Amino acid sequence: MFQQEGFIIAASSPSVLRTNRSYRHLWLARIFATTSFQMLTVAISWQMYALTDSAFKLGLVGLAEFIPMLLLTLVAGQVADRFDRRRIVFICQLTEAVVVSLLVAATLGHWIQSYHILIAAAILGASRSFENPTGSALVPDLVEREELPQAAAWSASAGQTASIVGPSLGGLLLWIGPSAVYFTSIGALLISAFLILSIKVKRTVRKDEAVSMDSLLNGLRFVFKRKIILGTISLDLFAVLLGGATALLPIFSEDVLHTGEWGLGLLRTAPAVGALLMSLVLTRYSIQHAIGKYLFSSLAIFGLATILFAVSKNLALSLVALFLIGASDVVSVVIRSTLVQLNTPHEMQGRVNAVNMLFIGTSNQLGEFESGTMANWFGAVNATIIGGIGTLVVAVLWMYLFPALRTLKTFYDNSPGVKEGEAG
Repeated sequence: MFQQEGFIIAASSPSVLRTNRSYRHLWLARIFATTSFQMLTVAISWQMYALTDSAFKLGLVGLAEFIPMLLLTLVAGQVADRFDRRRIVFICQLTEAVVVSLLVAATLGHWIQSYHILIAAAILGASRSFENPTGSALVPDLVEREELPQAAAWSASAGQTASIVGPSLGGLLLWIGPSAVYFTSIGALLISAFLILSIKVKRTVRKDEAVSMDSLLNGLRFVFKRKIILGTISLDLFAVLLGGATALLPIFSEDVLHTGEWGLGLLRTAPAVGALLMSLVLTRYSIQHAIGKYLFSSLAIFGLATILFAVSKNLALSLVALFLIGASDVVSVVIRSTLVQLNTPHEMQGRVNAVNMLFIGTSNQLGEFESGTMANWFGAVNATIIGGIGTLVVAVLWMYLFPALRTLKTFYDNSPGVKEGEAG
């Protein structure tokens, strides 16, 4: 155990990945499924631009994925709380494999059009709207409560591994053609789907609640009632919204650092490497106490590293800044997901995780839009500096708007009015 000025990190032992077969299968499934998604993003974007030579239609691909997420995520949360979560994820991944198979057929048959890609993107977005919150809600079904912080760190490592492998593999396979990417993605999705089917849950708690608007909104009500969860989720929303330096990497690569395509590849990899290494550290040494201090410290590092990246004119220094951005961000991700899962009743995991996913998706999508707009108005460097300062300002504001979050010592919400055992 390491302790300094109230910060305590305890060694996690033994590894949940080694001792829990079902969680190990879920972890592997996430790597395969997320790698597939990252590859598809590369191939679909490339094919759309090759067909249309239109930046506007390229942007429509992201919009086609985002709209189903916005409309269906809350519905998906209720579905995850009523039915077998393994089967929901399995069906979603099979659906995605079928959609990608149709893209292969259209590509090899030379009859693919831009609207085919947009329809496919929309269906994939809708499917992932159900898959993502359900997959997150599945974790507490598989591991003990005291193992959740470590499980969250391992889940983050899976996502970051896929973020590194997926785009690289997708770009490499594009040399052969988009069909090669699609075939590989289908294989990864099928492996993931059958890994999910092999999982055995430790507990299953479902409430036979009538399908209604009231039930649908219960997840939102729960989040807004629990100030700890609301503060954590909204803090992440505004931090990512303001501090989205990664959206402007092509501009920095070309106009600031003058490194071209090879530099852009390094810049895109650096935050993922930082996040992956930090997530692996957190699988070994999990945060046990001073949760609020860790959360706000990581956010401060995120904001300062964003400013450092903005003012840097040196590639090595820029890579260090991006590494710190990725490492500090994953601390926030692990804390947020653990807080949500530990302080949510088991029968509401789907709906509350759906709200969490909605916040995450909104911050990612709108963050890219905000960064692009600010860069257009003030230039990329100034926009990124403003974003980093904005992140620091949000951190200070949230420390006073959510004092219980600032002083939070453990992952359990002991705020006044929260009943013993209500957290699940």
